[in-house]
Amino acid sequence: MRKVLFSIALVALVIPAFAADHYNKAVKIGQKAPAFSGIPAHAPNGEEASISLSDVKEDVVVLAFLANHCPAVVAADDRIIEFVDDYKDKNVRLVAVSVNDVPEDKLPGIKNHIAEKKLNYVYGYDESQAIGRAYGASNTPHFFVLDKERNIRYIGAMDDNVMNESKATKHYLRDAVDALLAGNTPPVEETRPAGCGIQYNKK
Repeated sequence: MRKVLFSIALVALVIPAFAADHYNKAVKIGQKAPAFSGIPAHAPNGEEASISLSDVKEDVVVLAFLANHCPAVVAADDRIIEFVDDYKDKNVRLVAVSVNDVPEDKLPGIKNHIAEKKLNYVYGYDESQAIGRAYGASNTPHFFVLDKERNIRYIGAMDDNVMNESKATKHYLRDAVDALLAGNTPPVEETRPAGCGIQYNKK
């Protein structure tokens, strides 16, 4: 029975993200991004850090909701690292946050994951889950792209195959960032998030 359930879950992870404009019920394209500050984090070198939106000076911000225990995030790790490398000199900053109440997804697990994967971005943990609720993050990985004025310009998946990069044909995140850097509107502004569902604690 457990094998059957796992198979069903895995199938759900590889469903492509189709363009739409109504998947997120907390925020909308074009609205001001919810502020956040003082989220405890680790830097790429493993040292303690914190994440505040007001501290980010780059023109484009990519906020990524991740979870180390999630197979979809593991499958996307190298893609995210490559994305950060490709855009590090283009006035783009990616920051990541976990909100899951799972040991691997908390700060000690994040520090270990940074060391194991040699992550090149700041990665934090919000025990309160407030940032996840504010942005309506529902899955991991789940990406939010903010422009220079910190308006939300893209919400959704990184590409159209969360489990297998070689089969991805649409690169939503890169296309959105490239459009903003060129002063244009992202060609696709919202996609269905794919990956592992975020479990929020009852208030």
